[in-house]
Amino acid sequence: MSRLNLTLDSDTDARLEKHAKRDGKRVAALARELIRESLDRRERAEKRRKLALDYASDRPDAAILLREMEAAQYGYGGEEDN
Repeated sequence: MSRLNLTLDSDTDARLEKHAKRDGKRVAALARELIRESLDRRERAEKRRKLALDYASDRPDAAILLREMEAAQYGYGGEEDN
């Protein structure tokens, strides 16, 4: 297992400590968990984007479809906001 040395700003450090305390975890354990969750989320988004591009490559509305999928991924736009 490799080690990672991070320098956190005071706000991020305080938030991380708050969540670790609330969850009853060590700060490093929670940081590792959050990094894994973020990597998983990013990899799923990349996979969905590739699938959407593959699927929509022959469709005239491909750009609209891709924008809707990206908006849903990042929590903005989409049908709910219209």
